[in-house]
Parts: sequence; structure tokens; C-alpha cells
Amino acid sequence: MAEAGAPILSARHVTKTFGAGEAGSVVAIRDLSMDVIEGEFVCLLGASGCGKTTMLALFAGFLLPTAGQVLLRGAPITGIEPRCGMVFQSYALFPWKTVRGNVEFGLKMQGVGRAARREAGQRFIDLVKLTGFEDRYPVELSGGMQQRVTLARILAANPEVLLMDEPFAALDAMTRQVMQEEVLRIHAASRKTTVFITHSIDEALILSDRIVVMSARPGRIKAVLPNKLPTPRHVSVQLSPDYTALKAQVWRLVESELQAHDETSRAVAPKP
Repeated sequence: MAEAGAPILSARHVTKTFGAGEAGSVVAIRDLSMDVIEGEFVCLLGASGCGKTTMLALFAGFLLPTAGQVLLRGAPITGIEPRCGMVFQSYALFPWKTVRGNVEFGLKMQGVGRAARREAGQRFIDLVKLTGFEDRYPVELSGGMQQRVTLARILAANPEVLLMDEPFAALDAMTRQVMQEEVLRIHAASRKTTVFITHSIDEALILSDRIVVMSARPGRIKAVLPNKLPTPRHVSVQLSPDYTALKAQVWRLVESELQAHDETSRAVAPKP
């Protein structure tokens, strides 16, 4: 687990509102404050619509807050932030480029020379265990392999922070477990600060140093739980009493927010 230190990412009393006019507006996040310490792995967990993806987009600079500040190393994020690399649920690969071409793309855009680009690209292809697939196209790869390519491309660009928006949600259960272990291995090797969105309590318990539970919309921080399960983690940790106890604690927090979300949805639903 990362040691306490200065935050690399911070949200300070952030509110984000969408829409205006006759249709009204939606407050996605209200007065949210949080810190992410350099080198740690933080999971954002909460009900659908609680603002998890909005918060990630604010950290990436894709969105700007309506009120408050989002900071990277103490400086406000005022636009798309290249030091924060985003991994989406969809694979977002160029279908006309090979694995090597996709992984090297960001380096090419940075003006890195061909030889250096090839060396760096190969290093990250090897890191995500796709050696031998350099000349394959995305259509020739499984979903898990495509997500490995996406991860290699982001890592090759050397961002300071990895932002991961439910990257394994579309994968089958067994592939998802494999990818969780791969992400833990890569995080241990790279020590990249990571903010990871998930709906899965089990996934959060396997991956995180800390779990941030968000409230139903408008999103706020309901609880921040340290994950003291022993590391390095394997899925077998799910059989331990400590795992069961922590999962129950997280579920109690999430369950109350799911109920609040359902009640809010019923209240605003049009009457038949």
C-alpha cells in the first residue's frame, strides 16, 4: 500500500451540474472533496448515476467543475490533461493498426523517433504479455487481449496517473479475474497512481489500496475505507474471513445508497 504523502490528485469542494433552461438541470456531483496519494490504487464505488464517471472525466480534464477545483500536483486542471491517461470500458483501438501500431501511436504523436518508439512499444507489449502478437489486428484478438493493448498504449505514453472507467465490465467472469491480477502485477511494476471505477465490490477489494464509496446522486463521498487485505493479492483472498468482513462492511454502505437511488428514481419518474 502507498505510504501517506502529498496528494497527486485532489478535488476541493467540487460541484458539477449538467443542463439548464426549461428542461432543468442535473447536479451530478455536489461539494465533493477527496485526495489521491501518489502511487496508490483507489477504487470509486457506488450506484449507477452517482457521478463516478463524471469525477473521472473531471480528473482527466474532459469536463470542468461548475464550482470548486480539481488539482494535479496542486495546480488546477483547466483542460484535457495529458499527464492523466484514460482507459475506457470500450477498447478504443484503431482497427486498421496492428498491436504494435496501436501501442506506439501515443509515442508517435509525442514526436518520439522510430527506433525509440519501437523499443518502448515492445517493452509495454511484453509487460502486458502480448509478445508474439505485435502484428495482429484488433479484430484478431479477444476482448481481454484488446484491453491489454489499450493498457499498453496508455502506459507507453507514460502518464503520471491512470484513470480506468470500468475497463473490465464487458469481459466474461474468468477473463475479468485474469485481468484484475494482471493490473495488480502491472501496478506493482510501474507504481502508477491509479483511480479505478467499478460497480463490483469484489473487484474493488481485490484491486484497491482504498475504496471510496460515493452516495447516490448528487455524488458525494459517503465513506473512505482503507483496504488492509494482505498483498500481493490473489483471487483466493476471497476465501478469507477478513475479506468477508470487509465485503459486508462495503455492502452495507452501498446497499443504503442503492435504496436511495431507487427511491429518487421512483420520485422523478413520470406517472402513467
